Amino acid sequence: MKSITIVGGGPVGCLLAVLLAKRGYGVHVVERRPDMRAANISAGRSINLALSDRGLRALELAGIADDVRKIAIPMRGRMMHDVHGVQTYAPYGVGDQAINSVSRGELNKSLLTLAEDHGVMISFEQRCVDINLAAPSATFERDQSGVRTTIASDLLIAADGAYSAVRGRMQYLDRFNYSQSYLQHGYKELHIPAAANGEFRIEKHALHIWPRHSYMMIALPNLDGSFTCTLFFAHEGSPSFAELTTREAVAAFFNEQFLDAVAMMPTIVDDFFTNPESSLMTVKCYPWVSNNVALIGDAAHAIVPFYGQGMNCGFEDCRVLIECLDDANDDWTTALARYQELRKPNGDAIADLAIANFFEMRDKVADPVFALRKKIESYLYATYPDRWIPLYTLVTFSHVPYATALRMGQENDAWMDRMMTIPNIAEEWQTEGGKAALEAIVRERAPHGIDPSLIVTR
Repeated sequence: MKSITIVGGGPVGCLLAVLLAKRGYGVHVVERRPDMRAANISAGRSINLALSDRGLRALELAGIADDVRKIAIPMRGRMMHDVHGVQTYAPYGVGDQAINSVSRGELNKSLLTLAEDHGVMISFEQRCVDINLAAPSATFERDQSGVRTTIASDLLIAADGAYSAVRGRMQYLDRFNYSQSYLQHGYKELHIPAAANGEFRIEKHALHIWPRHSYMMIALPNLDGSFTCTLFFAHEGSPSFAELTTREAVAAFFNEQFLDAVAMMPTIVDDFFTNPESSLMTVKCYPWVSNNVALIGDAAHAIVPFYGQGMNCGFEDCRVLIECLDDANDDWTTALARYQELRKPNGDAIADLAIANFFEMRDKVADPVFALRKKIESYLYATYPDRWIPLYTLVTFSHVPYATALRMGQENDAWMDRMMTIPNIAEEWQTEGGKAALEAIVRERAPHGIDPSLIVTR
């Protein structure tokens, strides 16, 4: 039986620990933070996450998907709020297709307990300070005491996030490629509390967006009736965080740009100055594997949050790694090589998709032409599913590789550009003549060949 050390006890590290323990491996998870089940600590950057079908499929392997659904709130579409407070709803998919707002902390706690139930050893408050890639082994320093412990194992897997200590050591390897890039925008978390009766103040089953072209605010529902809001805003320039330095300036800005939201945010000014301004980073690197050391989740591919796929991508890493072990009969050398080969292009693809979706969310969702394109896309998908699948469906409601989704989305854009040149398309697309014109173009496109079973329709 191989011994496996997983550095990082977040959702991805814990899920992987469960899946490996179920295969009979001896797994030791080492986490920098205290045990969140016993300590009043933050679960990370956000108190809720958008869990979609890729992540749920991996949770099904762990036997916890149904339990997680019980603590999740389905969000079936976007609710756009303009500067006058007018709301416009756009469904994400069809039927019951939805993404799920789930508490990061509650999910992490459930996975920690599940890991322990499967015999995983978990050590808390141990900061990784050194790595021996050849052994492999990792040295940890206990918080406050300064006592150091070195743990050797057959395999070392880094699930320690965007600022991974293990990856930092791998960056000294010959021909290790690494890049990190920051958006000029950062974010700050704010809060809409529940109403006095505990009910939601705005639509519960939607992801709310206040798009303002160069910036935006979003809100995701929590089980207690509140919403976690996130302002995505430039660090510097005008308008930016750098400009909002007084309580008066903050109040004036929100009253001008988010008046309908401000009416539901009694602590908006205090929250703005209390909560930190954080950065948005993308990490790409290669290789992900060095002998018996491997990267997974954000340690391999940190992305910005605008497709809601960061955790989902990490969970999918876990599932694919397990499938590689199945195919290789638990030959780790073969399995890790195949895992890296499969996941690296998809990690890069979702990173690019996430950045592109930022500009779509803040600039385009309120644009009538963009809305028209989306309506036509929905019609084409319903009428010609063998030739047209929307990009959002491919990313969020399917198990199609991200790289394939990126390619097909680019092809969709080119075909849609042609359709938008049809004379009077806005007025005619729902008429018999307009539909015939759309059909004449879409039937030129070869069938996409995607296995229908990969699309989650519920």
